[in-house]
Amino acid sequence: MDEGNAHIEVKKIADHWIQTSEDDAETMMILYNSKSYGWSLFLGQISVEKLLKALYVKKFGKHAPFTHNLLKLAKLVNIEMSSEQLETIDKITSFNLNARYDDYKKEFYQVCTQDFTQEWIDKITILRKWIKQQF
Repeated sequence: MDEGNAHIEVKKIADHWIQTSEDDAETMMILYNSKSYGWSLFLGQISVEKLLKALYVKKFGKHAPFTHNLLKLAKLVNIEMSSEQLETIDKITSFNLNARYDDYKKEFYQVCTQDFTQEWIDKITILRKWIKQQF
């Protein structure tokens, strides 16, 4: 292990990722209910990212890499995913960029209707449940 991973508390770090993922999923719904659809999907992306990072920590006993790319994280934790899951995870990754960077925000917010957001919240919820089953 490299120095940054020496003597990490795997359970404590993984539990932190899991708990903050739960908090973010709850905030996703608060934002959705307040009609802040773009930010709702951003928090949904973050909640999935944190579960993948928790899985990484549990699997490898070291800190998760600094990335928001869900596809990269899924490959690093070496979980087998269907092509549909891979497409879903790739699209969810885009919510991070689209909500954060001004170049993309306006167009993204126009796409984030109530129906679009609800559809993706449902997919995020299913994906989160599936990832938790991988622990």
